Amino acid sequence: MDDDPVHEQYEAYPYPARDPRDEARRLIVGSPSDLAELNHHLFAGRRDFARPFRALVAGGGTGDATIMLAQQLADRGAAGEVVHLDPSRASRAIAEARAAARGLGAIRFVTGSLLDLPALDLGRFDYIDCCGVLHHLEDPAAGLTLLAEAVTPEGGLGIMVYGAHGRDGLYPLRESLASLTGDLPLDQRVGLTRRLLAALPATNAFRRNPVLADHRESDAGLVDLLLHARDRAYTLPAFIDLVDSAGLRTVSMIEDLRYDPATYLRDPKLRARLEPLSWVERAAIAEVLAGNMKKHMAYLCRGDGPPPEDRVARPDDRALRPKLRGPDGPGLAAAVRADLLLKIDIEGLKLRFPLPRLAPALLASIDGQRTLAEIEASLHERDPSLNQVRAATALDDVFEVLSGLNLVSFESR
Repeated sequence: MDDDPVHEQYEAYPYPARDPRDEARRLIVGSPSDLAELNHHLFAGRRDFARPFRALVAGGGTGDATIMLAQQLADRGAAGEVVHLDPSRASRAIAEARAAARGLGAIRFVTGSLLDLPALDLGRFDYIDCCGVLHHLEDPAAGLTLLAEAVTPEGGLGIMVYGAHGRDGLYPLRESLASLTGDLPLDQRVGLTRRLLAALPATNAFRRNPVLADHRESDAGLVDLLLHARDRAYTLPAFIDLVDSAGLRTVSMIEDLRYDPATYLRDPKLRARLEPLSWVERAAIAEVLAGNMKKHMAYLCRGDGPPPEDRVARPDDRALRPKLRGPDGPGLAAAVRADLLLKIDIEGLKLRFPLPRLAPALLASIDGQRTLAEIEASLHERDPSLNQVRAATALDDVFEVLSGLNLVSFESR
């Protein structure tokens, strides 16, 4: 491990760049591995976190997923342990300092690679986070197979790998940088790379790609993006092949509606041509049409546990409580009231989703406490003459959009 160029890179430039002093003012959250989100996608919203919950962050880096999971478990008073596994001691030191700043004690820090899992004998986990790691391995399939063996059949994984089409322009520029700077120490390569970026013509493909921005945030971000010792990017079909090779099954993509070409195609003749295609074929078209998927994020499960279709929380389970991610219910209701359109910007792609007439009243009722049944009942209280079928259909239609954009999670408590 000591002579692995990837390991050496993260010792010199821990990624992402984080300052433990910032923990006093904010908690970094995101996908996958937000506790409510993983409960929604892997446990049908019904995981009881009073029961012991073991999570592994495989390739934890400077600690974003580790800190998020541990803090959210602590906030719920949950009985859990988060194991932070990473080969970089420099990254681990930052993650440990962040945990100390928050007073988080239910974290076990282990120095090592996910490839060391059999020897480390850490046991099995209810949930495994592996984001931005597999694509840096010499054999990603072997790494994912080890993770599949380490998760319980009832549990699941949240993973992220690089997306090929969203990284257009990056790899040719990397090859040029290797020719120009590859014989120099890494710190000197950083300086020369910044000089080259400042001189890029406006027509350069990397410069024209708006979704690649890590190099603007820190030197660690520049190294990870432009000077990385090893990575690869996946098209959606190649990603699914990787998942299948490990004996895993895809539960949800984040976000599902981004992988539906109908999201981008309004022409009815084109939409009709999509109908006979498989999900993978449709998703591959969506990836090309969108052009901005720099990452593929997904929740996965083993083949010997509950099937994917039983994993995801559904709005027809009216005992669940919807909890919005981002704007609150009244705020979202106000935003859609005028034209009944949910407008969203995803990595520079502006999308619009039509909503039913009842959407503003329905959205205004979401407070994180009321169940779906109670929200449906509130619609009838506002308008006793409201047709019950119409109210139920509106609720399903609204939550189909919100779920597909990962803007809501359903939980039982």
